[in-house]
Amino acid sequence: MLNRLVVAALPVIPKSIVGLVSRRYIAGERLTDAVDQIRILNAGGFSCTTDLLGEYITRLDEADANRRQIEAIFSAIEEQRLNSTVSVKLSQMGLLLDKGACYKNVRALVELAHLKGNRLTIDMEDSSTVDATWDIFYRLRAEGFTNIGMVAQAYLHRIQDDMRKFIRQGGGEIRLCKGIYIEPVSISYRNREDVRRNFMQVLEILLDGGAKVGIATHDDVLVEQSAAMILKRKAPASAYEFQMLLGVRESLRDSVRRRGHPLRVYVPYGESWYAYSVRRLRENPQIAGYVFKAMFGRA
Repeated sequence: MLNRLVVAALPVIPKSIVGLVSRRYIAGERLTDAVDQIRILNAGGFSCTTDLLGEYITRLDEADANRRQIEAIFSAIEEQRLNSTVSVKLSQMGLLLDKGACYKNVRALVELAHLKGNRLTIDMEDSSTVDATWDIFYRLRAEGFTNIGMVAQAYLHRIQDDMRKFIRQGGGEIRLCKGIYIEPVSISYRNREDVRRNFMQVLEILLDGGAKVGIATHDDVLVEQSAAMILKRKAPASAYEFQMLLGVRESLRDSVRRRGHPLRVYVPYGESWYAYSVRRLRENPQIAGYVFKAMFGRA
């Protein structure tokens, strides 16, 4: 109850207090901060994906600036010999302003990633962007790019049909998560057990279809059920990996890795950390308790 009250009060909690808590799951504001964090994780046996924060831009010059920063991420990964891919949200590439400009920005990133032997994953955002995001993905695939991945959100009613189409169109790499955006009940499951059930059904579709699945969850139940499905199918490590957020449930993350499963850590960084922090706190009310502790400590 206390954690939920903290979440409800987030709009009036000082940004500096949220910043104290966010340090555990945001690498920092600079690329060098992310590089340092990735190097530590790589040394611990984890692969990574790097994410520049800052979606929902309002001007196309911001999209150009974001593209240049992500190009710098690919260069840093290559120069520092890091084990990391890159993730991007299309709203930070201009999707909501000019779909054509967004496509050009993303295409430039995918082409650069290809030249550097790397990959780009397109993050999925709220339901209003789903169709446009898939359109851009399939357009890039039609141009011959195979070093591009997508994201499936298990709480959407449509996701099983989307995944069957994904398999028919050639499959590839995809991150399967529950989904964090607040959507109408007409298009999404809100009950926890319904989301879990759909998650596992989608995972089965993807494994049956030969996709490489990033099982992105911090839910103990889903971790155990996914591990059991992998074991039953004798799926090789090349067919899947678990994925978790930086700083979230690190004991579970370490346990999964010790059991021999490949695990990728999502490493966000950037000056636009506040919106990401608030969204994660709302998604994980138990983490919001740290906000209260930080406020108490500051007082």
